[in-house]
Amino acid sequence: MKTTCIILLFLAITLVTQAQQTPAPFRAGDRVVFVGNSITEGGHYHSYIWLYYMTRFPRQRMQMYSAGIGGDTSWDILNRIEEDAYAKKPTVLTLTFGMNDSGYYEYNSDNAQSFVNQRLQKVDSTFREIRKIMKAHPETRVILIGSSPYDETCEDEKTPPFKKKNETIRSIIRMQEETARENNWAFVDFNAPMLEINGQQQQKDPRFTLMQGDRIHPDNDGNMLMAYFFLKAQGLAGKPVAAIRIDAKDRKVKQQENCYISNLEVNLQGNLSFNYLAKALPYPLDTVPRGWGKKRSQAAAARYVPLIDDLNRETLCIQGLSGNYTLVIDGNKIADFTAIELEQGINMGELTNTPQYQQAVKIMHLNEARWEIEKRFREYAWTEFAILKPKGLLFADNQEALDSIRANLQHNIFLAGHLDNFTKAMHPEIRDAWTKEMDLLVDKIYSIAQPKVRKIEIIQNL
Repeated sequence: MKTTCIILLFLAITLVTQAQQTPAPFRAGDRVVFVGNSITEGGHYHSYIWLYYMTRFPRQRMQMYSAGIGGDTSWDILNRIEEDAYAKKPTVLTLTFGMNDSGYYEYNSDNAQSFVNQRLQKVDSTFREIRKIMKAHPETRVILIGSSPYDETCEDEKTPPFKKKNETIRSIIRMQEETARENNWAFVDFNAPMLEINGQQQQKDPRFTLMQGDRIHPDNDGNMLMAYFFLKAQGLAGKPVAAIRIDAKDRKVKQQENCYISNLEVNLQGNLSFNYLAKALPYPLDTVPRGWGKKRSQAAAARYVPLIDDLNRETLCIQGLSGNYTLVIDGNKIADFTAIELEQGINMGELTNTPQYQQAVKIMHLNEARWEIEKRFREYAWTEFAILKPKGLLFADNQEALDSIRANLQHNIFLAGHLDNFTKAMHPEIRDAWTKEMDLLVDKIYSIAQPKVRKIEIIQNL
């Protein structure tokens, strides 16, 4: 009996630990800060995550921030996490690193393994210091993220791979996963599932990669996959935008999930109409490649995972009809369907010409405009922490700081690309104007996202 109790207690503890490692969905009022390197700074995954919450939970307003800086390692993050990430007063902080920590050209040398051993020791030591800071902020929930992969297997002669680099990244991810388990923090791995997709697609086309030509930075479809894996880890896969089921013969609403149906009318000709008020909007998928060097769109991610089924189901099922019908919403013809198709259920989330999808598209574009402004702040942060903090000029934002930057232009190949942005961002009035512009965009996003009553008609084609 005693042994049984011990086993049950162990199982209970294990289940609790596993549950605590699953990231909970964000809540109204959350301030989520995504800390990382250039994959976070220049990538869209956090923006795509927020876009989901904007459209799926329009009445649960929250704020999300990028705290990524290009080129950062864990020790760079340690150098700025208080002044950059925690300064934003997060209720949730996500942390990812490993791509730059694992090194690059060192894998071409004869002492590559010695380098890896030394680098892993440095990462371990640095991560311990980061943990101390994170534990000093118990008010902030923590989600550790295993880095997206370095693609060694894509056949691209222009960019020879650094062999076994991703093995080092996986070693760092194991540190992160163990740390999450020890501290009851949440953990999400981007590396393994993205490697799996790369492998599947490379069997068809050896030149395929989710990354850009450098084998490092995910394209837009890769960023959407990262958002998908994150949202799925939060338990949001399979949650419908809305689900409607109507029996036309009985003139009854059989199901109205995450929505309200009213004023159902069915006439003698078999046409029906009703008012539809959904609590959410479909998730808009951008079909245009966005960002420097990007070749594929956000929407391309749906080729590799059941993105639509998991995140974008807006089901309309009408039973008891015969013949062919036209779906009309707010007086606009949307598409034609057979009675069989309507009885099986159509997914309005796939119909990009519906008024509700176009409502969501406006949010998508406004969110993209917000992301563009936020990138200016991240470029400014790079200059402050990578260049000025070591010189004792952090946030000095004066002529001495500007002179110091100009004096280092020939010594840092990345600095020239940040100079123009810094000459603007160094002025607090300009940063304040940018902040107000982002706040205005977010206000407009949540205003547009609010539910609207739509009139849906199913009209028989004679």
